[in-house]
Amino acid sequence: MKNKFAEQIIGINPSSSTTSLALTHGKADRKKNIMNRHEKKVNSFVHGIREHVRLGPKISETVKGKLSLGARILQLGGVKKVFKQLFGVGEGEKLLKASQCYLSTTAGPIAGLLFISNQRVSFCSERSIKFSSPNGELVRFHYKVSIPLRKVKRVDPSENMKDPSQKYMEIVTVDNFDFWFMGFLNYQKSFNCLQQALSQS
Repeated sequence: MKNKFAEQIIGINPSSSTTSLALTHGKADRKKNIMNRHEKKVNSFVHGIREHVRLGPKISETVKGKLSLGARILQLGGVKKVFKQLFGVGEGEKLLKASQCYLSTTAGPIAGLLFISNQRVSFCSERSIKFSSPNGELVRFHYKVSIPLRKVKRVDPSENMKDPSQKYMEIVTVDNFDFWFMGFLNYQKSFNCLQQALSQS
């Protein structure tokens, strides 16, 4: 009678319940790991945006510049077409990545797009810059840089000593000019893409 009563009360096989608990914990751990990975990506992206906006003169100017850049990209039909219009595309040239960032100049950082292709690295300011011509007229133009990959001596990663999350990329040419880029939305992807392009050129 005792055995029959136990079977009615306990309708679960004890060995199957421990297996089920182990599976539940395994699923929970996997979900937790996935959530942690996504949280790190989101935090990194948010930090990139904060760093990018911080370098601008005013938040309103930065937002205005981003909106005009976005409108320009949409009007032309995408980043590849913007690159083609700004720099022309050589035979066999393919755009690998475009990144919003700042180019450091003696007048301060200039916001724009860094283009990495399989043949060169180029930068164009998102807004035109006023320049006084020799005859005294004010002229507006986009600040552009174009460096063939074969002319790049090295690319050095760098970071702010006081705040290591502020990352910089120094591109040094064979004729010893250096260009400093900063404020990337995703620094690591841009740096890795440029390193890969250089190794394959």
